[in-house]
Amino acid sequence: MTFPSQPEQLTTNWLSTALNKQVDDFQVELFGEGAGIIGQVTRVHVSTSAGSETIIAKFPSPSPDNRAVAATYDMYGREVGFYRNVAPSISLRVPDCYHSEYDASSLDFVILMEDLKDMRIGDQVAGCSQADAHMVVEGIAKLAASSWETSADLVSHNNPDQRDGMMGGFNVGWPVVQEQFAHLIPPAALNIGQQVPAAVPGLLETLCTPPISISHADVRLDNIFFGSDEIALVDWQSVCSSAPEQDLAYFVTQSLSDGVRNSEDWIQIYHDHLLSLGVSNYGIDQCRERYVTAALYLVCYATIISGTLDLANERGRALGETLFGNSMRSLTELDAFSLL
Repeated sequence: MTFPSQPEQLTTNWLSTALNKQVDDFQVELFGEGAGIIGQVTRVHVSTSAGSETIIAKFPSPSPDNRAVAATYDMYGREVGFYRNVAPSISLRVPDCYHSEYDASSLDFVILMEDLKDMRIGDQVAGCSQADAHMVVEGIAKLAASSWETSADLVSHNNPDQRDGMMGGFNVGWPVVQEQFAHLIPPAALNIGQQVPAAVPGLLETLCTPPISISHADVRLDNIFFGSDEIALVDWQSVCSSAPEQDLAYFVTQSLSDGVRNSEDWIQIYHDHLLSLGVSNYGIDQCRERYVTAALYLVCYATIISGTLDLANERGRALGETLFGNSMRSLTELDAFSLL
């Protein structure tokens, strides 16, 4: 390995080579609580003869438990591969990638990318407005439409590691959320501990039956930057091919507050965007059915994040409680537990 895998390993020589410009000095700014779960994200203030600028440097998580999760799903390799091979082909804004390196044997990586500091970052704990939700739904519809049925070169979300990881992770996380977040579990979900893992293979098979598209697979507010009329998505560690509704269901059921979630028919709005962007022969009934399937499957995400990851701090715990609570209430509203 010849690249830095931690912020303290950065040097002016390496930055100069990676950025293809002479870096005279730099300072690393660590973000506050809750910035990054699977990866460590920092802002680097770079000084050159032409002036100063900031970039984002991303590294593996310092938490062994979180790195283990990343290893299970090849999350670091996926993100490096996305910026190298996929990002130029999609009609959704993502940060420009200046440099990336990855070592498959050690699972170390580094990505230097554009700092979107002029955009406003979302906050999954705080939620977002109706107007912001509209921008996100339109943005992920653009991602799906621009990759409709052309994402076969990406790993399918229905793969053995994903299936086994969701089943095993849910089994580990469910007893924890039962203890820590018992007040958030509705009566319909009290006995799902064995039902959900058993259902995962079938849910994944349904989600990954064509038509499929590129799925970001982690569309939550902490990964979304807002401009005046567009969003940018970051954190492409879970990128895959799957049902287009997977991104919609994850965002609506786990990032939106009850009031915003129930204010409009987000499935209809999403479907309308798909049609306006050129998708054809795709009915609203199929869209709604796959949305509910995706929402039920994604309770695994809420359970694993809230019940197994090292969330490290008070804000991290609030994040787990927010997404798990949103998921439980959303699934109750959809009567999704009856699918089990």
